[in-house]
Amino acid sequence: MRLRCAVLDDFQGVAAESADWSVVEDAVEVVALRRHLEGEDALAAALAEYDIVVTLRERVAFPGSLLARLPRLKLIVATGMRNTVIDYAAAEARGITVCGTQSSGTPPVELTWALLLGLARGIVQENTALRTGGPWQSTVGADLDGARLGVLGLGRIGGRVARVGLAFGMRVSAWSPRLTGERAAAAGAEAAASKEELLAGSDFVTVHVPGGERTRGLIGAAELALLKPTAYLVNTSRASVVNQDALLAALHEGRIAGAGVDVFDIEPLPAGHPMRTAPRLLATPHLGYVSRANYRTYYTQAVEDIRAYLAGAPIRRLP
Repeated sequence: MRLRCAVLDDFQGVAAESADWSVVEDAVEVVALRRHLEGEDALAAALAEYDIVVTLRERVAFPGSLLARLPRLKLIVATGMRNTVIDYAAAEARGITVCGTQSSGTPPVELTWALLLGLARGIVQENTALRTGGPWQSTVGADLDGARLGVLGLGRIGGRVARVGLAFGMRVSAWSPRLTGERAAAAGAEAAASKEELLAGSDFVTVHVPGGERTRGLIGAAELALLKPTAYLVNTSRASVVNQDALLAALHEGRIAGAGVDVFDIEPLPAGHPMRTAPRLLATPHLGYVSRANYRTYYTQAVEDIRAYLAGAPIRRLP
């Protein structure tokens, strides 16, 4: 009897074509679920008959309470090598193996710049006007050359974002709790003395710190108040880093020029969520990791993880 594998959140219906699943088809029946399962009860009911789950990034949480309701579950494959929403201790106690895959930092770097450029030049507003008979030229773009780019978090992704800023002729500053002047200089950036200095002095601020309790609410109402009224904020990192209610208030009150957001407190966003209609907001449905190359990596290595587990020698184990 074959094991059953659920591939979660295959919204675009591309999991099957992104890897060669045929190498495990004799031992595993693979089912792609294209609709998001919201809430523990829905997950427990839908996944009760599955032995393996492939979960996309950190979209679905697996707390101990859910794992206890999935008696058949033997293997979780998480795309990426860091997942903060799986209860690893509970998984281990129940004999559930957890494995990961590699994930490229290139797609979020590129999306960060798509959002930043879209904001700076009013791309969506101007395109909409052009296609609907609206005014010819209704915005005045913000210049990047000579502007200050503030990078909050200068790690694997933030460092690459900083270097692109230099290519546009921007002055780049960076801040994170443990950032040194030497590390900042290596990325062509100047280390800001404080988070507050970075925010107050930047024309564009982009967020690239990891999620977790240490960074939760790192940018709240007080921090947003430091931004210039002509400044833009971009967050392709984690929703928890920027207080969503405070950001909505700043956008509605016109206290910042705009924001580009790819991550949200609730995903997928409900139809009537205020982030769907906020002014001065350029938003995308968590596309930071969504690229053909990344999906090939995710699902090809998910197949490898499954094969290795079946052979009794799991690879890329988490945490």
